[in-house]
Amino acid sequence: MTTKRLIVIGGDAAGMSAASQARKRIPAGKLEIVAFERGNHGSYSACGIPYWIGGAVDARDDLIVRTPETFRKNQDIDLRVRSEVVAIDLQARTVSVQASSGDYDLGFDQLVVATGATPVSPPWAEVDFDGVFGVQTLDDGDRLASWLTPEVRRAVVIGGGYIGVEMAEALINRGLTVTLLERSAQPMSTVDPDMGALVRDAMIALGIDVRTGVTVTGLTGTDGRVTAVSTDAGEVPADVVVLGLGVRPNTLLARSAGLPVGEHGGLLTDLRMRVHGHEDVWAAGDCVETHHLITGRSVHLPLGTHANKQGRVAGINIGGGYATFPGAIGTAVTKVCDLEVARTGLREREATEAGFDFVTATVESTSRAGYFPGSQTMHVKLLAERRTGRLLGAQIVGRSEAAKRIDALAVALWSGMTVEEMTALDLGYAPPFAPVWDPVLIAARKASDAVHAASF
Repeated sequence: MTTKRLIVIGGDAAGMSAASQARKRIPAGKLEIVAFERGNHGSYSACGIPYWIGGAVDARDDLIVRTPETFRKNQDIDLRVRSEVVAIDLQARTVSVQASSGDYDLGFDQLVVATGATPVSPPWAEVDFDGVFGVQTLDDGDRLASWLTPEVRRAVVIGGGYIGVEMAEALINRGLTVTLLERSAQPMSTVDPDMGALVRDAMIALGIDVRTGVTVTGLTGTDGRVTAVSTDAGEVPADVVVLGLGVRPNTLLARSAGLPVGEHGGLLTDLRMRVHGHEDVWAAGDCVETHHLITGRSVHLPLGTHANKQGRVAGINIGGGYATFPGAIGTAVTKVCDLEVARTGLREREATEAGFDFVTATVESTSRAGYFPGSQTMHVKLLAERRTGRLLGAQIVGRSEAAKRIDALAVALWSGMTVEEMTALDLGYAPPFAPVWDPVLIAARKASDAVHAASF
């Protein structure tokens, strides 16, 4: 019997999860697996890059989960780094590869597209100055780390999302003077502005110069090196610039091959992660669009949690099993110094755009019993549908032990619970861990009261 071949484009979370799951179900003698990664590393934690840059993680290699040698030796998966797939021919069932050893074509029986996302780079950023960095891959992190010599003292971070706030903290932890520029009224637009204001206060307390409501218009430089960021409020001197403007699906290769994409530019798949209209082509990770379980709409949610799950689902199905990825609700956490930020479900703007009529409730509580040492303040905000009381979204901003409480709220949201039902949740209590009324329960009570008040 002829050995079939699975080709995986993209050697990180989604791609290698798919390859590993397929290998678990089909031995090497029946399925050859070849994965291509255009960078120098495969299977690493991109989410850990800011913590390595900032010194919380000692070494770059600590972020690498498995090397190509490990995949070849332990799983018979041929992960080829520094090898970029530049074209897909769906009729011939081949991919064209550019590699340091030479260019070649390779045929496939099954194909996984896991090309990830690419940083948003406005026209003003397309300048040939050294010292300007996106932070999307481990190679990006290597280049940034090499640039941060003692002579580099002034950093400007453009964009106040996850990458922006994490990189601002990382750079100030390295002793740089850091300015963060954000076009919106508050940083962390993944939460509502009232919660984002708490993040801003924490960043300012850390020593970061946070400038909101500022539009970047260009970059200037001398002798090929960036020297300043131009804005509608004047110039900001810079020895290094980090772009944290978000990402978009990296689907140019897939679109050129004729694969379907959605309104956000991501590949369209079914529940099993098979690309629409293509029996033997699969896609997973930041290059796909995801079904949002609250709004029912297609969204782009570039998170490592989803990438790993989607890759696993694709690999199980390729291997002859059955698995589905039903969708997501956008649960995410991050931190700025000791301030933890978490969200799940919808923000106010998203709920409005989806057509929901809703109420909100925000409470200030403590992480432990008020008298217990180490107790810290946290803010919990809930959105609930006005008529039904169904939970629509939740946000938490606080210190020690705040962020992971979002998991209880995510389970309640996933399960379609109302805020009134949530008031009776049997959550754990002991003074070192929570007050007798956990902040989640207090917020649910207040939201339930708001729902009842709105019905009269």
